[in-house]
Amino acid sequence: MDASSAFQDTLPLSSDALLTQLDDWGLAYRLHSHIPLRTVEDAKGVEDQFLVPGENTLRLKNLYLRDRKKRNYLVTLEQSREIDLKALGAELGVGNLSFGSADRLMQNLGIRPGAVSPLAMINGVQNEVRFFMDSAAQNSDVINMHPLVNDRTVVMTRADLMAFFDRIGCEVTWLP
Repeated sequence: MDASSAFQDTLPLSSDALLTQLDDWGLAYRLHSHIPLRTVEDAKGVEDQFLVPGENTLRLKNLYLRDRKKRNYLVTLEQSREIDLKALGAELGVGNLSFGSADRLMQNLGIRPGAVSPLAMINGVQNEVRFFMDSAAQNSDVINMHPLVNDRTVVMTRADLMAFFDRIGCEVTWLP
């Protein structure tokens, strides 16, 4: 199965249900539909259609990681930021990090590869996934991310995304 909205009903929380929850909480977003995007390179091919002149937009890459003690992490970074997993593990004080499997991604964040997103923390908080976010988000007007599927992008203000994290009880640890 792929990570598109065609299969969203097989997720623990569908993209449609997430969007309804955002609406119910009064959190604003702009929704864009597009071809499935699995990589940063794929996203670069369509992201111009989401940009608003004068808006400081953060475009993301997301890493689902595990340490040797089987603790889970979602790390959200500015899409062009280089990352060294060994250095990141040392910076976080958790030792060596590796990518989590597709099965663990589904189990802990309720999504498939290609749809990793900060919005998946709606599932991750229940599974003790720790969340780290690039401090570049603190200077952004809006943030582009997948709403649990990879053929949709939501554009949310930083304030609305932080309100989302507050609503779900997600602690954000900022990465310098």
